[in-house]
Amino acid sequence: MIDYLFWENVLFSLVATVFLLIVDRAWKDLKPFELPLPQPKWFNYWFVPVQIFGLFLPLVALVWWGFVWGYQSVIVALLPYLIILVLQIASEVYTLRKKSSVVWVMVPYVYLPYRFWQLYEALNFLPSNPQLIWVRYLLMINLIVWIANYLLDISQLPRLFRWPSSSV
Repeated sequence: MIDYLFWENVLFSLVATVFLLIVDRAWKDLKPFELPLPQPKWFNYWFVPVQIFGLFLPLVALVWWGFVWGYQSVIVALLPYLIILVLQIASEVYTLRKKSSVVWVMVPYVYLPYRFWQLYEALNFLPSNPQLIWVRYLLMINLIVWIANYLLDISQLPRLFRWPSSSV
């Protein structure tokens, strides 16, 4: 199972990266993309919890339950999740800051559905050990947070693309 998960994550990483590079190349003649400013007021209220639940707490759980307590299943569940998350962040930084490419808008739509799958697989892979109940809760909370984040990303498309609104 561990080999399967490893190769699944490697394959996803390669396909996602190649896909984004191909799309970036195909869209190279589009006008450089800039984030609409100012950011909505709610953005910081959402962004901080996503960082806490999506990055910080899984990292703490990986270190505590995986490396300190030696639960290999936690390492197998959380390490690929965190690596793919870092790859997504790197893709976002590269496409927005380095390339100013509209491909930046696509990055979450490529990575988030796979993150849902990773969290689902992790829940199924993690043993039903009472000592790991908090890791299970963290995975479930993360699944909810990332689905909410995906829906929020979709709702922001008109603002990101500066689509005009009509007054009714």
